[in-house]
Amino acid sequence: MPVAFELPRFYPILDSKLLAEFSCPALAAAEGLIEGGARILQFRHKEEWTQTEFDIARKLAKLCHEAGVLFVINDRADFATMLGAALHVGQDDLQPVAARRVIGDEVMGFSTHNHAQLARGNEEPVEYLSLGPIFATTSKDNPDPVVGVEALRKLRELTAKPLVAIGGITQLNARDVLEAGANSLAIVSGLFGAGRADRTAMRKSAQNWIGLLAQARAAVQ
Repeated sequence: MPVAFELPRFYPILDSKLLAEFSCPALAAAEGLIEGGARILQFRHKEEWTQTEFDIARKLAKLCHEAGVLFVINDRADFATMLGAALHVGQDDLQPVAARRVIGDEVMGFSTHNHAQLARGNEEPVEYLSLGPIFATTSKDNPDPVVGVEALRKLRELTAKPLVAIGGITQLNARDVLEAGANSLAIVSGLFGAGRADRTAMRKSAQNWIGLLAQARAAVQ
């Protein structure tokens, strides 16, 4: 496990379902986000994986590796290992202790949604934890109950691990989430704020988010 891990404040997640809705190729979106300054990028595919999704993930992994960007695969420890990628697992996936045996020393994150899960997650062999949904979200079909900013503020005390806030985060509420103690904000549907999705739009989206989070972090310190 890495000795030290610094989590970028801007954590974009490319969700395959959203990409399809916007008719945006994953590789073009990733290129734009990286050009805009993203230093971490997750590929999330919640349906059954086929060769098509694996080929997309392989191209994304190559792009990220060449750019020095941490590439994260959602759920699949086997594919993460094959691609030399980091891994993010949820409550219904392979548990972190087991996943660690598969991925070795790669970075791993773990999703939590409430007090009990976050407390348990703090004991898991992972580099970071995520907590959410902080606000109502439309990027998941069956989201967990909303956590809220005030609960985030209290739950932050349960772990010293880097904490990613996820779920319904927009440029209007991002500062409140950082003030409540999140180290990083996972942005999913918020990447498509202008209703347009291509390489140029994603580059501008990343630049806007990174600039906003830098100002918000400076204001809360």
